[in-house]
Amino acid sequence: MKILMFGRGVITVMYGWALERAGHEVEFYVRPGRAATYGDAIDLDLLDARRRFWGQPVTEKWPVRYRETLEPEHDFDLIVVSVQHYGFAEAAAFLGPRVGRATVLVFNNLWVEPLTAIEALPADQVAWGFPGAGGGFGDDGVLHGSLLPMVFFGTLGSPPTERERAVRAAFRGAGFRFQEQADFRGWLMLHFIQNAGLHTQSLKLGSLAKLAASPGAVREAMLATRELLPLVEARGVDLRRHRPDALLFRAPARLTGPALAWLFGHFGPMRRVMEAHANPEELRAVCRDTLAEARRLGVAVPRLEAAEPYFALVP
Repeated sequence: MKILMFGRGVITVMYGWALERAGHEVEFYVRPGRAATYGDAIDLDLLDARRRFWGQPVTEKWPVRYRETLEPEHDFDLIVVSVQHYGFAEAAAFLGPRVGRATVLVFNNLWVEPLTAIEALPADQVAWGFPGAGGGFGDDGVLHGSLLPMVFFGTLGSPPTERERAVRAAFRGAGFRFQEQADFRGWLMLHFIQNAGLHTQSLKLGSLAKLAASPGAVREAMLATRELLPLVEARGVDLRRHRPDALLFRAPARLTGPALAWLFGHFGPMRRVMEAHANPEELRAVCRDTLAEARRLGVAVPRLEAAEPYFALVP
């Protein structure tokens, strides 16, 4: 399969590397002028947990191919889009007339309605997914992160199409397991508020790494997420279809908080994700957009509101 990773972000680099190692042909689309700035290789410092529970260390300089133009008659089979949720509209608008015959994998957070998000794209060529990985580029230009064994795929109510099955097969062939979500719209919204709940505390403490080291803060983050569950219900999500995910936040936080804090702080691949994250504006934007929607719908979210000084826009 010939695959175009849209942008040179944390997620596109890690999955591009894994897919190329599985035999696919991978290129990156970057803005004009960026290829020369980036150079012809990416320095990787990863924990690859696809086949080893505690992660296989990967330290290498990975040669990559960039392109700064994309014509509609290209021959890519798959375009993977993983951008910040607030940058997706711009990415979709750019790709809309340039999709060609490719499948577009939407592989990132969204808070707007999914069908609204892809209005600029041919809907019958879209596949839905979400990564199980994270990290960040350090000041040294090295990508530090973890590639977890699980990825998430889903649909908006219909069975997977032939295109979507082909995407799943490519990831399975690259050594990933995946969970299938029949209500991917609801799953995305639930995941978004989970992030908002966590960031009420990570922003207060100054980093995700400090959150991972504080069981009390993790407990507060879980309580903040619990307060956000009515928000996704107000947006029409049936939480009965997402019982395992919602149960984590409905269970007694005095029990689940320490367990999650242990996972964040002691499970090596997850600890690397927490320690290496390097985009605080992403965390602030998640909280801002969640709070704005809660206010629009009249849903009380006291813990998120109390954290507003840590993510509000400064005039």
